[in-house]
Amino acid sequence: MLLLHLNDVNEASWAEAFAKALHPYPVVRRGNDFDPTDIRYVFVWKPKPDAFDGLTGLEAVLSLGAGVDALIKHPKLPDAPLVRFVDSDLSQRMSDYVVAHVTMHHRIYTRFRADQKARRWSQFYPPSAAESTVGIMGMGVLGQDAARRLAPLGFTLRSWSRTRKEVEGVACFAGDQELDAFLSGTDILVNLLPLTPETTGILNYENFGKLRRGNLQGGPVIINAARGGHQREADIVKALADGTLGAASLDVFEQEPLPQESPLWDIENCYITPHIAAISDEKSGVRYFSKIIADHRAGKPLINVVDRNRGY
Repeated sequence: MLLLHLNDVNEASWAEAFAKALHPYPVVRRGNDFDPTDIRYVFVWKPKPDAFDGLTGLEAVLSLGAGVDALIKHPKLPDAPLVRFVDSDLSQRMSDYVVAHVTMHHRIYTRFRADQKARRWSQFYPPSAAESTVGIMGMGVLGQDAARRLAPLGFTLRSWSRTRKEVEGVACFAGDQELDAFLSGTDILVNLLPLTPETTGILNYENFGKLRRGNLQGGPVIINAARGGHQREADIVKALADGTLGAASLDVFEQEPLPQESPLWDIENCYITPHIAAISDEKSGVRYFSKIIADHRAGKPLINVVDRNRGY
């Protein structure tokens, strides 16, 4: 049977939808009467410390999130295949966020908003999209989708990832030895990396100083829609204050919710959203994982299984 262990979402609604999609395969929630040894699949989001207690017959752990860095750190995570959520709807939502913020910064929104506030008519013409380079860190499903949606807008695109990718229309960089070269030609830096020990804190003052200068008025820009652990917020505050960065769009934070006392709230060229860039939709999530369960029960291999050594 399938067990749901979901926190901070409507577990009852998800359970009802799964029960309909998988009928007659049994679906249970915490608090229902069931034998833990009968559970073959557990569907989790922000699992509690006891989430996996007694689940000795597990065949797969299904993660509601596309990112699994927090789940991998769970002290009792079973040694069963870990399947992450990969879905076109989730990719579309993330790309919507990326495109909106890339185009906003490319058109120097911070300057014109300040001009409007001051009732100042000061004409300035931003560079064309072709003259502006967007650098995407992380070229998995989300990064490649963002690149595909930015390309028709005319931006010059480059990417950086752990292993080299070949993506049409994108100059691809890979590995630590090519990070500096990637940064040096980037005006707008978009982070969609998975969070691993190697990528923790990669959005830091030293790397901000390596971004290209002289193209975007005010300085280069960062957009982080991946994980709060990627960024050093004290470094972002410093970089925005001294002009190392012209602006920043942040959807994720080192601590969430972002504490009231954080200086990021009051910085005019810092655009804050409350971790809403992409959400796992119930309808698409149930459809995706129901098919995975049905296929697996029919003898087909699991898809989108996480490599725990890599962390994604």
